[in-house]
Amino acid sequence: MDRLNEILGNISGLVWGWPLLVLLVGTGVYLTLRLGFLQFRTLPYALKLAFKPSAQQKGEKGDISHYQALTTALAATIGTGNIAGVATAVVLGGPGAVFWMWITAIFGMATKYAEAILAVKYRVENNKGEMSGGPMYYLDRGLGQKWLGVLFAFFGAIAAFGIGNMVQANSVSDAVVQTFNVPTWITGLILLVFAGLVLLGGIKSIGRVTAFFVPIMAAFYVLGALIIIITNFELVGPAFNTIFTDAFSANAVGGGILGTVIRYGVARGVFSNEAGLGSAPIAAAAARTDYPGRQALVSMTQVLIDTIIICTMTGLTIVMAGEYKGEGSEDGAALTTASFSAFLGDIGGYIVTFGLIFFAFSTIVGWSYYGEKCFGYLTNDRGLGFYKILFVAFVFIGAVIELSTVWTFADVMNGLMAFPNLIGLLLLSGVVASETKRFLKVAKEEKRSAG
Repeated sequence: MDRLNEILGNISGLVWGWPLLVLLVGTGVYLTLRLGFLQFRTLPYALKLAFKPSAQQKGEKGDISHYQALTTALAATIGTGNIAGVATAVVLGGPGAVFWMWITAIFGMATKYAEAILAVKYRVENNKGEMSGGPMYYLDRGLGQKWLGVLFAFFGAIAAFGIGNMVQANSVSDAVVQTFNVPTWITGLILLVFAGLVLLGGIKSIGRVTAFFVPIMAAFYVLGALIIIITNFELVGPAFNTIFTDAFSANAVGGGILGTVIRYGVARGVFSNEAGLGSAPIAAAAARTDYPGRQALVSMTQVLIDTIIICTMTGLTIVMAGEYKGEGSEDGAALTTASFSAFLGDIGGYIVTFGLIFFAFSTIVGWSYYGEKCFGYLTNDRGLGFYKILFVAFVFIGAVIELSTVWTFADVMNGLMAFPNLIGLLLLSGVVASETKRFLKVAKEEKRSAG
């Protein structure tokens, strides 16, 4: 097993090396420039589309609302990365890694927008009348490279069992046994039952659950962090100063190089919001919408909520507490727990534990849909019932076993998903630009008619 971990670790280091990180951020920068800084110009309108209830419009097709598509994608991305991932970035890269997470998110908004617009444009309707879309379809139908679509779907269907399933269940069971001393098998059984009830109902069931669940879980965690920030406001300025200073310092991680700070900031930022990995557009493709651009703007706000808001709450609290300093300091969720507890005592630990439970469970729900759609693409929608049952069973398995190997394997699969997706985004950027121009013209006419 140690040998396998070593091999997978080496592969993960290659996959998540500088080439992929540069490609991820570079794609976001390129799309930002090509779309004329769209994420800044249209953000207020995008937020309005995301959260304002609207009646179904003529010509709309899809299975769930804009808001449900957004919350389904948020359910999958708001997970352990927002709690454990940020803490790991600060420990390994220094406080400045938080700044580079922000930079990744700013350009990642353009990437997420492009993914969603292509997902809706090239989606298909299956024999049940449900929408199927995502990178596998725009690589196949848009780019004309079915083999790239097959590669993405293959990696995605497997990755769903790792980062979207077992590692999330394991994080929950570990947190619960540490905080409440509940055996892992009991936690696994509870997760299995609740996941099964939601997942077997399909995307409409997932959409209803996440529309209710995601705002509550995000507000619960953010409120806890805001209480810390407001009641210890004198520490906020110095914390931001530390983040900005360290972001450009060569002294990160005890005399490391600038690249270490950037690498962990970018890697954990992408791990958190998944911009460029190609997962979220699978949910976007299910949205009821008349223009691809309309849902794409909604999807873009996901990165803002996930990284700019929630990850910032975690990062700022960690830097304010200073628990990351010195050798032997905690890592991952334990560091976030220690940081919240430093200000709020046991209540802080409960906030992180319950946040981790909610975040991880929501990721299981969201990724089940991603994995199902990837598997369906490979099998022409055959064997989906078997895939769902297997997925739910692995929730229990993940809760009760050691997962170091699975974590590394999941990282490899996620990285491999990104390569074909990013190729598709770059080569289809002209389509993204033309669809954007078409929709913004429509949106301008709508605004003129309304006012």
